[in-house]
Order: sequence, then C-alpha cells, then structure tokens
Amino acid sequence: MRGKIASPAVQTGPFRLDAGRFSTSNRQHLGAPGLRAFLGIADLWGLTEEQRLLMLGLPPRSTYYGWLKTVRGGGPLMLPVDTLLRISALLGIHKALRILFTTDAEGLAWLRGPHAALPFAGQPPLALAVGGTQDGLMAVRRFLDAARGGQFMPPDAADRDAVPLTDADILFV
Repeated sequence: MRGKIASPAVQTGPFRLDAGRFSTSNRQHLGAPGLRAFLGIADLWGLTEEQRLLMLGLPPRSTYYGWLKTVRGGGPLMLPVDTLLRISALLGIHKALRILFTTDAEGLAWLRGPHAALPFAGQPPLALAVGGTQDGLMAVRRFLDAARGGQFMPPDAADRDAVPLTDADILFV
C-alpha cells in the first residue's frame, strides 16, 4: 500500500510552510512599499541613519542608498527575506504603539524611555530594537503584542476609572 507524504509546502495546520511567501515575485511586490513604510516610521521615530541600518540588518551603505534611490523613483524593489521580516516586526511595533497609546508622542516616549520589564533590563525598548538583531526587534514586538492582550502594562486612565461589572449587570435572555 502506497501512502502519500505531504511536503512541508502543502501540509495543513499551524506549522504549514508557505513557500510562496518567499517567492521572488512576492518579495518584489512587498519590497518597495515595505521600505517606504519603514522610512516613514523611521522619520516619525527620529532614527539616525546608523539606527536605520541596524534595524534593516546592516546592509552595506551602497545597497541601502540603492534601495532608497529605487523606492524614491517608484521602481520595484526585491529585498532579502531577513530585511522584509525586520520591516514586518517594525510595522507590528508601530501598530501596537498606535493601539496602546493615545498619541504618537506617548508611544515614542514609551519607546525611548527606560523600562524595567525583563526584556529591557532598564534600557529603552528602542535600544533593543536597534541593537542589530532580528531577535531584538521581535522581543519588542512580542512584548507590545502581549501588552495589547492585557499583560505587562499598567492600566491607562480609562481602565483605572472603569466601574467593575456586578451580577446585576448580567442579562439572561
């Protein structure tokens, strides 16, 4: 009896590897918009050129300037998978900050201020994000994603002033 063995590209479930995600055409499709989004956030956060290069995985300066010229000219750009993953992490950090904080200034203050939580060890989260490793970016993103789920962060004014529900508030229909 001959059985079929599913290759990783066609397995179903949470650990399915989608090889198409890393295809040349997909990377070309995502490269220029991703880098433009990165540049906008880097400008908003006031990142230096060195910090930008570290967040992107330390591409050579000539490569970085070539990318900039291409996206500013409106051309297509194929970025390495590592660079796209780093940009994705940065986008996740930015999104979480916009959800957790009322203004960009508050989010930036949190990002630049010292933080006592375990991943940061008293350093600003931005220091971990611009440390040059993908793990640093992902640690900040995971922390903020957990904070969005209610872990780690102290309640804001709306949550502190909320009146708890009682049994009388529950309606049975």
